Amino acid sequence: MASSIDKLKELTSKLEDRLVEKRGYYQNAPLISKYSKHISKDREVIEETKTDINNKIEIIEESVSQPAPAKSIRIANIEKINILYKKLKIFEKSPDFDNIFVYKAMNLSGIGLKDEDFGEVRAGKYIQVIAITYEPDSLGKKKAKNISLGYFGKGETIDPELKNQIIEFVLRWRYEKAFQNVQHYKELISKLD
Repeated sequence: MASSIDKLKELTSKLEDRLVEKRGYYQNAPLISKYSKHISKDREVIEETKTDINNKIEIIEESVSQPAPAKSIRIANIEKINILYKKLKIFEKSPDFDNIFVYKAMNLSGIGLKDEDFGEVRAGKYIQVIAITYEPDSLGKKKAKNISLGYFGKGETIDPELKNQIIEFVLRWRYEKAFQNVQHYKELISKLD
């Protein structure tokens, strides 16, 4: 065993001498002065590499926690909701954009959203975006409460582009609520781990 350690020391010494020759240092100089410049540079490189690795690990952990495509789809959806929120002047009834996601549901009156009547304006109806919340009544029982977030006039006179923006706003809002529900369940499941 001692002979293996001696051989390792001898090889290390030869390697150090070759490095010194390559770098142009004097062989008779004290060991610390021969290598001190390179040791500090090597330490800097090691620290930079550690930092770089830690940053990459954080990025990987973030991407594992929620896949990038889902994140980018969700961000794009929220941005589009915000644009429509301003175009449709929903801010007049609900001034804080984030508060529109507190509602439990959102419906559209006067325009069909089911497969069989999707996008059809209902005759004689007025177009409204309606948010639904649940509030306790005098007995403490929860009751649904409808809140108009936007009134757009009679269905027969609505501009087709405006109609599509209204439908898109409601559908994109529902899509974001679905993301929020998925996130909620992911958090609950993670508590079990």
